[in-house]
Amino acid sequence: MVVSRRRIPVEEGRSALAAWLAAGDGGDSPAVPRTTLATAVRYALEEITARAPGNSVEVRVPPFGVTQCVQGPRHTRGTPPNVIECDAATWLAMVSGQLSWADAVSLGRVAASGLRADLSGLLPL
Repeated sequence: MVVSRRRIPVEEGRSALAAWLAAGDGGDSPAVPRTTLATAVRYALEEITARAPGNSVEVRVPPFGVTQCVQGPRHTRGTPPNVIECDAATWLAMVSGQLSWADAVSLGRVAASGLRADLSGLLPL
């Protein structure tokens, strides 16, 4: 089993996510500093890796972070075969349960490619 190394302390990450949720507007308000948004995104990326360790799916939330998760074939070179990418507000909405994976995909708010690029069983966190 792969153990993920946390860079964001759990309480700091939860606090940032709570601040984003309290803003109630998708986190685009000046009431949510960019540093808080970045911390919330990075914490959620670390959390999904902790819950689904592995290297078969790459989750990208530019410009804040990227992680690899989900057990399966390990990717080592070039573009990964299973990639998920979305903006920070979409990621945090899915993580918090405000937006389902299926709705995010159908609305075009998530780009997902590859057979394993489906986080519906892992979200919300």
